[in-house]
Amino acid sequence: MTKAKGPLHAVHFRRRREGKTDYAKRLALLKSRKARLVVRKTNARVIVQFVEYDARGDRTVASADSKELAGHGFVGKCNAPSAYLVAALAAKKAAAKGLKEFVLDTGRHDITKGGIVFAALKGALDAGLQAPHSPECFPLQDRIEGKHLAAGVQVAFASAKQKILAK
Repeated sequence: MTKAKGPLHAVHFRRRREGKTDYAKRLALLKSRKARLVVRKTNARVIVQFVEYDARGDRTVASADSKELAGHGFVGKCNAPSAYLVAALAAKKAAAKGLKEFVLDTGRHDITKGGIVFAALKGALDAGLQAPHSPECFPLQDRIEGKHLAAGVQVAFASAKQKILAK
């Protein structure tokens, strides 16, 4: 096959061609006029940001990374307890800057009931912020607390949760 050419061929935005941005989904989120909770997971980390739209480009209000959990006594990786704690930490930072409500932006991640993205949502909600949600999407409490992981993780999780949410 040949590539399309000519004056009627429309080239899509670069980020759409690369599969990085779903512009229809982004527009729907921006129409809410609320800050977005952006959750991104890698193989080794969870990154959570509260982002507001600005005409000159999105503005990050607050962010947290699972590497920051070491300062709270929890070794952060890319799992449900880490996502919960990172989102709670970012939500506390955002609340200190006056943010009260948000919408969840999952980006190009698959929406999986009980997944890491929803553990992060639960962490932000437990930190005191408001968002539209359905409780049935959250992971089980045992999974958030790390009972499926090594025994020491549960104690470290409880301690870190207390430190973060007590601020």
